[in-house]
Amino acid sequence: MKIRLRAARPDFEYLGNIEAGTGMAEARFSLKDALFNKEKVAYLGDLFARADGEFDKAGFERDVMAVLPELELKERIDHIAGVLTFYLPAEFEAAAALIERALPPELDPMKTDDDFGDFIFAPLGAFVAKQGIDWPERALVTLAALTKRFSMEYAIRDFLNAHEALVMQVMQDWVQDSNYHLRRLVSEGTRPRLPWGRKIALNYSAPIVFLDQLYSDPTRYVTRSVANHLNDIAKIDAGLVVSRLARWRAEGKQSEKEMDWMTRHALRGLVKQGHRGALDLLGYQIAPPIEPPVVRVRSPEVAIGDALEFEVQLKAEADAVLLVDYVLEFLKADGSHRAKVFKLKQVSLKAGQSVTVSKKHRLRGDATTYRLYPGLQRLKLQVNGTICGTGDFNLTQA
Repeated sequence: MKIRLRAARPDFEYLGNIEAGTGMAEARFSLKDALFNKEKVAYLGDLFARADGEFDKAGFERDVMAVLPELELKERIDHIAGVLTFYLPAEFEAAAALIERALPPELDPMKTDDDFGDFIFAPLGAFVAKQGIDWPERALVTLAALTKRFSMEYAIRDFLNAHEALVMQVMQDWVQDSNYHLRRLVSEGTRPRLPWGRKIALNYSAPIVFLDQLYSDPTRYVTRSVANHLNDIAKIDAGLVVSRLARWRAEGKQSEKEMDWMTRHALRGLVKQGHRGALDLLGYQIAPPIEPPVVRVRSPEVAIGDALEFEVQLKAEADAVLLVDYVLEFLKADGSHRAKVFKLKQVSLKAGQSVTVSKKHRLRGDATTYRLYPGLQRLKLQVNGTICGTGDFNLTQA
């Protein structure tokens, strides 16, 4: 079975090709059904029933499943949390204690990346965020236990908005905790632009004091969050991100390999924009010694759904390290164009050396983040942040 991600959003589906005999059949794989289904709900009910013999497992499962199939992914999280309010103790202290008793063992502490845990515990975070907001000290203890089974970066944001000083104080301890899930929560939960996360009033620069400690973490799960956090900040204050990364590199507390990876990952948005400070920090010359690149559009007319084919030729006049991107300026409904930057190649050339790079870019008509309109579209070549070659193509209806 081959499955590829269709859209990066919480209610996405996977669109995949499933082999069927000698032919191929198109099929959809629903993430919401894989993460929240009858079996998962029964598993959660079993945990509570084992922790408290009086827990009405049958009633809980019945009420959850009554409408669950009709809901999208995030709605399922909120629905399960809502049903729990009728089956857990009314007093939050008792409910929190029961949640903690019901939890399975912590996630394997020997893993170092992509260990998100089981999504069925996301509703418990939503429950704590709603029912425990007036008991923040107790609620934060429960969230700390939960995040060792499933990341609580969404739930913690409610407490940041309602009890900022307290959460920031508690995070001073979490940032040094031996469990990397808790350390990651400090970075991930305070991101200024966490995808799908509730907006927080916390000043974007306030968590820097935590990132100053977390960037040297030995766990990629944590450093990936730090880099993503910086990428968020870069959309608000690019200078702060570039200067902080330069400072961390000078401090030498992180391995050179990991620091290089974090720097590239944190600056990916700024690099696409051609930000001079970011490119300089990554070692790319602003005006590299190359001849004017040659851009050839091999498919000057392309139907929506087909692939744009083009190639570029680069020749170095002196030794050069090149970061090559391409920009597609898509026609909008009002006649203007909207630019999207895509990666093409990273290459090092010796003086006099040349390279030709070919690319096929499928122009999908079913993309969820933008819509394609027939008409003249623009292709631009970007080398080390500078536009240095162009080509046009006409997009037609399929």
